[in-house]
Amino acid sequence: MSQKIQTALVSVYHKEGLEEILQELNYLRVKFVSTGGTRDFIESLGYECEAVEDVSGYPSILGGRVKTLHPKIFGGILYRRDNEADKKQVKSYDIPSIDLVIVDLYPFEETVAAGGTEEEIIEKIDIGGISLIRGAAKNHKNVLIAGSRHQYKPLLDLLKEGKGESTLEERAWFAKEAFKVTSAYDTAIFRYFDQDEGSALRLAFDEAKPLRYGENPHQKGTFYGNFNQLFEQLHGKEISYNNLLDIDAAVSLIGDVKETALAILKHNNACGMACRPTVKEAWEAALAADPVSAFGGIVITNRPIDKAAAEAINEIFFEVVIAPSYDKDALDILFQKKNRIILIQKSKDNTDRPFQYRSLLNGVLAQEANVSVQTDADLRVATDKAPSAQEEEDLLFANILVKHTKSNAIVLVKNRQLIASGTGQTSRVDALKQAIEKAKTFNFDLKGAVMASDAFFPFPDCVEIAHEAGITAVIQPGGSIRDQESIDYCNRNGLAMVTTGVRHFKH
Repeated sequence: MSQKIQTALVSVYHKEGLEEILQELNYLRVKFVSTGGTRDFIESLGYECEAVEDVSGYPSILGGRVKTLHPKIFGGILYRRDNEADKKQVKSYDIPSIDLVIVDLYPFEETVAAGGTEEEIIEKIDIGGISLIRGAAKNHKNVLIAGSRHQYKPLLDLLKEGKGESTLEERAWFAKEAFKVTSAYDTAIFRYFDQDEGSALRLAFDEAKPLRYGENPHQKGTFYGNFNQLFEQLHGKEISYNNLLDIDAAVSLIGDVKETALAILKHNNACGMACRPTVKEAWEAALAADPVSAFGGIVITNRPIDKAAAEAINEIFFEVVIAPSYDKDALDILFQKKNRIILIQKSKDNTDRPFQYRSLLNGVLAQEANVSVQTDADLRVATDKAPSAQEEEDLLFANILVKHTKSNAIVLVKNRQLIASGTGQTSRVDALKQAIEKAKTFNFDLKGAVMASDAFFPFPDCVEIAHEAGITAVIQPGGSIRDQESIDYCNRNGLAMVTTGVRHFKH
C-alpha cells in the first residue's frame, strides 16, 4: 500500500545531513511541524514550520522535558487511516495527520562515555523522542519513521526515488531500523543503572556484518560490532570468522607487552613471539620457534613495520598482518600478496573491553576481562635460590604468554623468546612434554630456559621433567595444598621458583 507524505514531524539532536532531506521535503510541498532548536534550524533554511505548541495548544513545560507528549501529536501519528472509529475521533478532536516522523535522540551513551555528571546523564535520557519513534514505528502501516541520523541517507534516497510516496514494505524496513534504535537506547540506559549489580544481561550492537561463513563452511556467521573503530584495513580479502578470532587473540596478547615485540599466532595461540630491539629481529626470533605452524597464521607487532621487516615477513604466507603503522615502502612489499589482510591497529589499550561473554547451554557466561599482568613486584620467591635478572625477565615474559595460551598450558622461554608451548592439553604433564618435544624438533637448547604454568602444580612431576630438560627457573600461581613438594624438589636441585598468586586459565 503506497502512502504519500503530506506532514512531517521533525525533532532531532544531530542536524548534520538533515538539510538535504528538508530541501527535498519542501520541494515535495510537505508541511513541517517541529519544536525548539530543530524548528529554528528549519526556519533558518527559509522554510515555514508550525510549532508543536501551536498544534497541541499547550506550551513546552518543565524546562523542555515535555514538548511533544500530547494526544494531538501522538493521535496524529497513531491513528489508523482505514479505521472508521479512529477517523471520527481524529475529526472530532481536530487532530492533524502526521505521515513522516524524523527523530534523532539525545546522545545518552556519548554523555556517559565523556564522563558527564549524573545530572547531565539523566537529562540525556530522551523521553519524547523515543516515544515518537515507537509510535510511528508501531503505525508503520500509515507512517514513515526515520529513527536516527543513520537513517538520513536511506530516507533521502527513498524520498527522491518515490517522490514523497513509500510502500508498506519500505515503511516496515524503516520501522525495523527504528526499533533497533530504541532497543539499543534502552539497553544503554539499563546498563548505566545496572553497572554495579549485573542483575540482568542486555547487549545491543548497531553494526552487523555477515561473514562468508562461520567456523566451517557449512555454518553461517555474523560479526556484531564496529570493526572499523579498532582497525583500518589497508589491503586484502574479506575478513573471516576465524580471522576475527585470531585477531582478537593477537591484540589481547600484544597489548600486554610494552617492549618492541612481534607474535605469530595460529588457532588463537602464539606459535612464536619475541622481544627484540627491532621488528625484524623480533620477527626472526618469533619465526624460529615454529616455522611450520607459522605458515598461514597471523603476525602482529606493537611497533611500525619498516621495509626490512616487511621483506622478511613477505617470504612466508600469512593471512593477516597487524601493526600500529607501516612505512610506505613496507606496504609496497606487503601488498604483493593480493589476499593478505593488512590492518592498522588504532588502539593498543587492553583495558577498554571490561567484560567477556560466551554463549553456552541456554544462556550466556559473562566475566570481567583478564587484564591482570604481573610485574616483578608481584613475584614471591618460593625457593632458596632466587632467579637471576635475566631469568626474572624471561619469567615475566613467559607468564604473559601462558596467560594467552589455551589451558592446560605450559610455556618455555629463553632470552625473551618463546621456545615452545604445550597448549590445550588435558594433563599439565602432557603440555610440558609437548613443549619440550617441540623445542627439540626446532633444535633449541633448553639449558637456562624458564617455564611458566597457567595454574599450580598439584605434584612435583612437572618440575622434575623440566629440570631434566635443562630448565632452571619456574613461574606459577601457587596455591596447591602440595606446593611444598615442588618447592622442595627445586631446592634439592638448584632451581628457582616464583609464585604470583594469580591463575591464568584460558578455556
